[in-house]
Amino acid sequence: MKRIAWGITGSGDQIKETYDVMHDIKERTDIEFMVFLSKEGETVMKWYRMWDDIQRDFPNFKTDAGPNSPFIAGPLQVGHYDALIIAPATANSVAKMVYGIADTLVTNVVAQTAKGDTPIYILAVDQKRGTVDTFAPNGKKMTLKMREVDVSNSEKLAQMENITLLEKPEDLYALVGLEKPD
Repeated sequence: MKRIAWGITGSGDQIKETYDVMHDIKERTDIEFMVFLSKEGETVMKWYRMWDDIQRDFPNFKTDAGPNSPFIAGPLQVGHYDALIIAPATANSVAKMVYGIADTLVTNVVAQTAKGDTPIYILAVDQKRGTVDTFAPNGKKMTLKMREVDVSNSEKLAQMENITLLEKPEDLYALVGLEKPD
């Protein structure tokens, strides 16, 4: 892969782990990253005190000014990027993707990219029934219970054309042909 478009939604769950993996991939490869955030993605990055880091580490950086602004979908449709990665993806964004609602930058980019040949990889945070441990911005451990509707939507998303669901941030290494570091 030479170019990756990475979209971030408003999920605090797995944001730090995903960021660390993507930063490591960037440092270990010559892949060009274009990063774009939903409005809530921006909020979460600030809340988790990662706002300055992402702007420094990923200089090709864009924020949501509307469902088609900045214009990202076209270059993805015509193959300018080798892959679209949405990680992490909130239950809200996943539900919109499943039902064809393209009213945010991230959901519109997924809807339009799915019409072309660029592969789409999505790390949905609500994939497994039961509970998941995650961390608040202050580092405090939290246990969240997954809602059936959210897990069901993740399962539906995994069945959609041109979309591959990732289970965990470390799955990103295999996409670019890297071994996970110890």
